[in-house]
Amino acid sequence: MSRPTVYLAITNHGFGHAVRSAAIANEIQKRCPDVLLILVTTAPRWLLESYLEGDFIIRPRGFDVGVVQSDSLTMDLVATQEKWQHIRQQQRSIIAGEVNFIQQNQVNLILADIPPLASLIAQAAGIPCWMMSNFGWDFIYRDWGEEFTELADWISGCFNQCDRLFRFPLHEPMTAFPHQIDVGLTGGDPRFNLDDLREKLGIITPPEKTILLTFGGLGLNAIPFDNFSQYSDYTFITFDVNLPPFPNLIQVSNSLQLPDLHSHLFRLRPVDLMPLCGRVISKPGYSTFAEALRLDIPLVSLTREGFAEAPILLDWLQNYGVHQIITASDFFEKDWDFLNQPLQQPRFSERLDKNGNEAIAQAVVDYLLNCD
Repeated sequence: MSRPTVYLAITNHGFGHAVRSAAIANEIQKRCPDVLLILVTTAPRWLLESYLEGDFIIRPRGFDVGVVQSDSLTMDLVATQEKWQHIRQQQRSIIAGEVNFIQQNQVNLILADIPPLASLIAQAAGIPCWMMSNFGWDFIYRDWGEEFTELADWISGCFNQCDRLFRFPLHEPMTAFPHQIDVGLTGGDPRFNLDDLREKLGIITPPEKTILLTFGGLGLNAIPFDNFSQYSDYTFITFDVNLPPFPNLIQVSNSLQLPDLHSHLFRLRPVDLMPLCGRVISKPGYSTFAEALRLDIPLVSLTREGFAEAPILLDWLQNYGVHQIITASDFFEKDWDFLNQPLQQPRFSERLDKNGNEAIAQAVVDYLLNCD
C-alpha cells in the first residue's frame, strides 16, 4: 500500500506562510509518522527544516505572488500585477503539470496556505483541497483599487472552490470560502533550555530589559541602529546580521545550530528567543503575532500602510495581547521613547485558543486514515 500523502501548497510570499505551514506539517507528522509530506514552496529548505523535525520532500514551485516587496514594509504593486499576469497566462500548463505530479505520487489531499490555484489543481486532480489562513489574497488586492478588481474576483472564484477552510484567529471575514472551520493560533514551540540559550548568546539582562527585533524573512531596511547605544542597559536581539556591531546588540545567524532538550541540533528561530524577552518589536504579520500570543509575550508593532491585513491584525492584538502600537516615524526617526512607556493591556479578558496546529493536524490525519 502507498503511504498517505499530503501536498502542502504554500504561498510565494515572505517566510510567514512557510513557517506556519511547516509547524502544522510537523504536527501532522507527529500524529501520523507514515505520512509523506510534499511541501510545494519556494521557501528555503533551511527554514522548513527549522520547523519540521522529520523527513519531507520539497517541490520548488510558486503558484502565486503575494506582494512583491523590497523589505518587510515596502510594496511594489506594479511588479505584483505583472507577476500575476505571467502566472495566469501559464495557468493551464501549471495545473496540468501538478495534476500529473499528484497522480504519479498518489497524493490524497492538498492542504494550501493559501495560493488560489491550489483549489483548481485539486479539482482537476480529483482530490480535496483544504486551505488554512487568516486572510485571502482577494482581500488584500481588492483594497488596492479598480486595477486589481478583476484579479481579486478571479481569486475569490478560486477560493470558492475550496472544500474546507481552517480559519485562524486574527482573521478577516474570508467570505469567499463557503465551508469554514475556526481553529486556534498556530506556530512553532520553543525547543531550547532558556538558561543554556542565555549563556550561549551572552545575555545577562532580565527579560524586561531584553528585546527581540524581528521583521520576517525580508528584513527591514534602515533600522536606526544608533538607538542601541542610547539604551545601553537593554539587550537587543536580531536575526539581521548586516547591522553594525554594538555591545548590547546580539545578531543571530540563521545558520547557528544548538542542541535542543533532546540533544538534536536545530537552527535558532525567533520563537525560540521570545521567552527570553520582555517584548518583541515587529511589523504586522500573522506568524510573529501568533507565536508571541501563544507564548503571552508582549508585542510592539509598527503600523503598516497600504496592506489591508494590517489594521485587522492590530485590532486583534489590541483585543487579546499585551501591546504597544507605534508609527513608522516612532521607530525610524525618533529616539525610541516608546521603550519608556508602559505596555497596554488587552481590551478583552478572554484568551485566544492556542491549539490550531493540533486541530488541523488531527483533521488531516482523520481524513488520511479513512481514505482507503
